[in-house]
Amino acid sequence: MLLGRTANGLYWMNRYIERAENMARLVDAGLRMALTRTQNASEEWNSVLLSAGSDIAFSQKYQDYTAANVSDFLLRDTSNPSSTMSSIETARNNARMVRTALTRETWESINEAWMSLKRMLARPIDERDLPNVLDAIKRETALIRGSFYGTMLRNEIFDFSQLGTYVERADNTARILDVKY
Repeated sequence: MLLGRTANGLYWMNRYIERAENMARLVDAGLRMALTRTQNASEEWNSVLLSAGSDIAFSQKYQDYTAANVSDFLLRDTSNPSSTMSSIETARNNARMVRTALTRETWESINEAWMSLKRMLARPIDERDLPNVLDAIKRETALIRGSFYGTMLRNEIFDFSQLGTYVERADNTARILDVKY
């Protein structure tokens, strides 16, 4: 039988891993859309923030909807609880709390992703390096997911983890549909 605190930690660990990747994917989509616009790319960046649910917090800190400001806020800013850096840190803290329920490979992939992203996101990202940084974030979260799927037993631990992933994915999908359609 799984304890409530362990189930909670697994659920939120996976929600935050999914959120970290989703922020990178939103910034990636915003970057591609802004590059195809001949004018007023700030509208695309505003829609990225709306899709992320971070538009109010962003407007309290920044005035210009630029690639640099939006990507910094969604990827690096630890005052934004949904940023990739905040999300991966929270996921790691939850993983540490439920470490005995995880395989060694899963824990190590989460810890290595945290260390790698902490180094990579320590300084503002040059706009030319943004695609490589986004790819690295997606790669790190894929490595976590791969080690999890490849090494975890298919039991209630697996189920609670999956629940967190899919609830976060559904929340993000609903938000994107709401903003765009």
